[in-house]
Amino acid sequence: MKASRVSLPFLILLALSIGAVAQDASPLPDPSQSTPQRGQRGSRGGGGGMMGMGRGVMGTVTEVAPDHFTIKTDAGDLYTVHYSVNTRIMKGAGGQRRGQSSDNDFPATPPTPIKASEIKVGDAIGVSGEMDANAKSVGAVFIFQIDPERAKQMREMQANYGKTWLMGRVTAINDVKVTLQGGPDNATHTFAADENTTFRKRRDPVTLADIQVGDMIRAEGSIKNGAFLATSVAIMGPPPQRNEGATPAPQ
Repeated sequence: MKASRVSLPFLILLALSIGAVAQDASPLPDPSQSTPQRGQRGSRGGGGGMMGMGRGVMGTVTEVAPDHFTIKTDAGDLYTVHYSVNTRIMKGAGGQRRGQSSDNDFPATPPTPIKASEIKVGDAIGVSGEMDANAKSVGAVFIFQIDPERAKQMREMQANYGKTWLMGRVTAINDVKVTLQGGPDNATHTFAADENTTFRKRRDPVTLADIQVGDMIRAEGSIKNGAFLATSVAIMGPPPQRNEGATPAPQ
């Protein structure tokens, strides 16, 4: 994984975008809308809720202790990750892909809480919290366990971000150009659409006009003449609301 610091909301979205797909899946958690909770602090630092600190580091666990982990980044840097009873510790969504659905849809299962004791030497984890770059330590607010296969996919996808795909929240729309904020550094990216670009919201076909500022979207495409040209764009909207009292439609 990248040795540099990354945006943990991006880490979560990246992991989820590789997850299983289902028509009636649970909504994709929105990191930017997480509600801070009192006392949600790492063992060495402040922070808000699950996504209280937007910066973090990813690596492989080399040591497990009662109050900290040691992780090693791909660049060989060792970081000490301090955690406490208030640190959110979760593992990524799992499951198998169904049919020909795209990675842009929602995962069948969201991340689930786990105990610190479930993280072992050799596991890949992403950590968000109070960073001390000089001491190479993190007071963890949030720890995300990533299974090995997904960690490999995430490395590959992160390397291709901005080259073959983009994902983020829409901040501006100017004619056929859409500006997003997201990615490893939560930076601004712009893509263009043309007559060959396809749009959809979940499994329904839509148009460029259906995209609104604030939407979370994913675009796939390539760099053309120095700009990102999208071949397909998916609006990652919430699934339809179910009416618990309604009579099921005939199959």
